[in-house]
Amino acid sequence: MAAKVRTMAPTMTRSMQRVAEAVASDPAGCARLTVTGLAERTRTSEATVVRTSRLLGYPGYRDLRLALAGLAAHLQSGAAPSVTADIAVDDSMAEVIAKLAHDERQTLADTAACLDASQLDAAATAMAAAGRVDVYGVGASSLVGQDLAQKLLRIGLIAHSHTDPHLAVTNAVQLHPGDVAVAITHSGRTGDVIEPLRTAFEHGATTVAVTGRPDGEVTQYADYVLTTSAVRESELRPAAMSSRTGQLLAVDCLFVGVAQHTYETAAPALSASYEALAHRHVPPTRPR
Repeated sequence: MAAKVRTMAPTMTRSMQRVAEAVASDPAGCARLTVTGLAERTRTSEATVVRTSRLLGYPGYRDLRLALAGLAAHLQSGAAPSVTADIAVDDSMAEVIAKLAHDERQTLADTAACLDASQLDAAATAMAAAGRVDVYGVGASSLVGQDLAQKLLRIGLIAHSHTDPHLAVTNAVQLHPGDVAVAITHSGRTGDVIEPLRTAFEHGATTVAVTGRPDGEVTQYADYVLTTSAVRESELRPAAMSSRTGQLLAVDCLFVGVAQHTYETAAPALSASYEALAHRHVPPTRPR
C-alpha cells in the first residue's frame, strides 16, 4: 500500500493525497471507517475517497477497505516493522551491508507492488512475437537496457540496446508494426530516451516504458507501462542505485514472460549458448 501511495502521489490532487497518506499510515484505523468516516477524517469528500481508491487500483472504496483490513491483519501477526536508515559516513561496512540489503529488499517489494501483471503479460506477448526489439536507456538505465537485450539475444530474439541517442533515433525510424521498442527511464522525462520511443511509436511499433513515474512524458508514447518503485535517495546512495534495482526486477519479469511464450525455441537457444561458452568456464590446466 505504501509503495502504491509513493508512486501515485505525484498524480494526485492535494485532497486525494490526504486520503492516500491516511490509508498508508494507518491501515487498521481506516479499515474500520465507512467512506463517510474516512472523508471526514481526511477533510475531503466521499467522491474524493472513491476516486483515490480507484487511482490506487481498486474498483471502489469497499475493495480498498477489504485490502486495508488484510494488511492490518498481516501487520498485527508480528511482521517486522520496516525501518529505513540512511547510510552515514562513519557507518561500519557491516552497517552498510545491512542498510543496503534492507533498502534493496524494500525496493524490490515496492516494485512488485507497483507492477501491473496484465501490462507485463501484454508487453511480453508482443515481444515474443516481435521481428525485432530495440531498447533505449542512458546512464544507469542503459546498463539495465543492455542486460535485457543480452538476455533476449540468448533465447533467439533479435534485440539491440541503444545508448547513443542519435543512433537510437535513426534505428527507431526503421521499426515497423510487429516490432517492439522499450524505453527505460526512472524519471519518465529523459529526452534522449523519449525521442526514439516517440519515433518508434509514430512508425507503428509496439512501445513499452519502464519508469518510476506513471505520469511521466515517456508514457504518452507507450502502449504498455511498467511502473517501478519510487526512489529513496540519500547523500551516499544516489537515485540511480535505487532505481536500477527496481528496473532490473521489471526487465527480469519481462524476460521470463517472453521465455515462457517462446519456450519451445527459447530452451534450445539457451542450451546452445551455454554449450558455446562452456569451454571458457573450464579452469586452465597448470603446466607441470
